[in-house]
This record gives sequence, structure tokens and C-alpha cells, in this order.
Amino acid sequence: MRSDPRLEWQLFLLAVQLLTRLPVPRNLPWSDDLAVRATKYYPAVGLVVGGIGAAVLWAAQPFFPAPLPVLLSLAATLLVTGAFHEDGLADMADGIGGGADRERALEIMRDSRIGSYGAITLGLSLAVKVAALSALPPWIAGWALVGGHVLGRMASVHIIATTDYARPKGTKFPAPSVTPDGYRWALVTTLLMLIGLVAVLGPGPTSMAVLGSIALGQAVRTLFVARLGGYTGDCLGAEQQMAELGVYLGILLWL
Repeated sequence: MRSDPRLEWQLFLLAVQLLTRLPVPRNLPWSDDLAVRATKYYPAVGLVVGGIGAAVLWAAQPFFPAPLPVLLSLAATLLVTGAFHEDGLADMADGIGGGADRERALEIMRDSRIGSYGAITLGLSLAVKVAALSALPPWIAGWALVGGHVLGRMASVHIIATTDYARPKGTKFPAPSVTPDGYRWALVTTLLMLIGLVAVLGPGPTSMAVLGSIALGQAVRTLFVARLGGYTGDCLGAEQQMAELGVYLGILLWL
């Protein structure tokens, strides 16, 4: 059965609406089923966000010394996403750091206020991002941003597809979902981006980007599964952030 191009475009725009603050048409159709089907476009949204960050970095680089171009690019991506994933990282850190047991950790993660564990974790994560990207040549840092945002969102899709949801079903926190076809679509999108990254950076840096993303992504997955028995929406944000950071560190290690 052929895909309907109009429906696919709507699903992409729905993914943009879910993950960013970029404007989309107000009359965009919405349903739980459409939200599930839109998950396949999460890496494509990462391509858009990373592309915006790279464009800001490259535009600022001739005018400002390091690390200002990186800081401006980071500010641009935070503005575009509303710090959506960063908020998840902070909430997960508060829950796991401050919760004596699984139930208390999940309760803390429901609180939108940021605590000391969340503030420290988020601050360190942002600082390491700035330090790693500033240490890279600007043209490589821009492509690293693109790869980081795509692989980070693919990591979240992978968690949705392969990991149990930690909260009870039927609560006001519905479990995210992705279809098998949607997972394959997201994976193909990511692989196409990686082919492009090989073309501009070479196989060595690209391989290290993938390995770094997997390493940090798997590390944080092991942590929240051990403490919570699965993932939550906040854990997906943390997964995205750490998998993205792994890309920057992997490329930096290669160079």
C-alpha cells in the first residue's frame, strides 16, 4: 500500500509540534494514533533542530571568538525546542538522585520544579557540550550538531520500542509508542544522515560518533531501568541528551 504524501507531511508536522516550538498549522489533525505514527519522524525533527544549530554556529563563527558561536548555537536549539529534553534530564536526575525507592523517584519526577540533582546534572551536561563543541573546528562542530540531534532522537525512539514503560497503564502519563514500521522508518532516516556524515567527516569520526552515542545512551538507560524498572517521558529526554552528548565526545576523541 502506497503512503499518502499529504498524511506523511502531516505526521512530520505533528512530530515537529510534539518536539519543538516551531510553528505548524493550527488545524493540524490530532489523535493518539497519529501521535504514535508521528514517532517515526523524530530523527527527522532532530535533523531540523541540528541544522538550525549548525547554521547559527557557522553564521556566528566569522564574527565572534570561541566559545560564543557554540553558545549562540546552543541557545538557538534551546529556543527551538523549549528545552524540552533538557527538562527531562533534570527531572530524571532529581527523581533518581533524590528518591529512596522506585515509587518515591517517580513521585519526584512528577514535580516540575527543578532540584539540586537536576540543576547540577543539567549544568554539567550543558557545560560539557559547550566545551566539547568549542574544542572542535567550527565546520566539524556544525556537522556534529546535526549528527547529535538526529542520533539523540533515534536513541529515544529505540527506548520506546525496546524498553518497558515504568508508570502504570491508565494513568495521566500515557506510554509513548512506535510501530515496527515506524521504528524502521526512523532507523532508515538515521542511516541516511550517517551516510551524509561519512561523506563530510569521514568514516572514522562518524563511527566514533555512533559509538559515543550508543555508549552514553546505554549508560543512562541502564541507570533508569535499574532504578525505575523502565522508562518515563523524562527518561526519554535524558536519553536524548546523553546520546547527543556522546556524539560530540566521540568525534572529539577521534580528533
